[in-house]
Amino acid sequence: MFPALLDPVIDRALEEDLAGGDLTSEACVPPELEARATALAKRPLVVCGGALFRRVFERVDPRTQTDLLVADGVLVAAGTALWVVRGYARALLAAERTALNFTQRLSGIATLARACVDALPPGSTTRVTDTRKTTPGLRALERYAVRTGGAHNHRDQLGSAVLIKDNHVVAAGGVRAAIERARANAPHTTRIEVEVDTLAQLEEAIAARADIIMLDNFDTDATREAVRRVRSLGSVRPILEVSGGITRERIGELAALGVDVISSGALTHSAPAADISLELTL
Repeated sequence: MFPALLDPVIDRALEEDLAGGDLTSEACVPPELEARATALAKRPLVVCGGALFRRVFERVDPRTQTDLLVADGVLVAAGTALWVVRGYARALLAAERTALNFTQRLSGIATLARACVDALPPGSTTRVTDTRKTTPGLRALERYAVRTGGAHNHRDQLGSAVLIKDNHVVAAGGVRAAIERARANAPHTTRIEVEVDTLAQLEEAIAARADIIMLDNFDTDATREAVRRVRSLGSVRPILEVSGGITRERIGELAALGVDVISSGALTHSAPAADISLELTL
């Protein structure tokens, strides 16, 4: 998480809060007053965003000093001190909300990602991944949080991989036609992934030699049958991914069926914010 990545995102967020200054702090806090503030986990969580926390305070006042007491990726108990920042009280108060907004969001994603990975059966090789259902402007940060929680990232952007979805299938005239057109036009280094809605479309995808097949909103019985058909192809077979309606409770069941990848937009679009507070002392 380099400053070149963080600073534009942080500056936009700070502008939302500080475009008109901080009237309260300027009115009642002496400008020369120094203080320290400690970020505390109010509930168990996976820590994420320490570098971002520090950088927010530095952007408000480069003189602030931050100690990262707990590394990103560590599961902590309620009451754990995560980070301590020291500097002028006005700067700490001005940066507080922005720093917490970011780190509560990222730690919430990391915590949910860890819970989903922990739901895999022991010894499972199934990957849990995110999707592109991220907060606009925060994708790089949210994808970092997913990795911090132990899960994986799907494609980063539309230009990073071929993923033929239902509307592409309609536009191309069918699953097989879409795969064949993609194979003819995409770079030779690119795998071809296709989303299918039915077992009939699965057969089309297999016949067209798709590299990755995503089962979209398949129930358990249909997923089991899809796994059987793909596994029957032997070692030269497509990667099988499942997506749609993924809950933490279903992850263990789906992994036990033998799918290779479970992708879930909920990792980013539905992760609850972690409960972190910032306590100021003089």
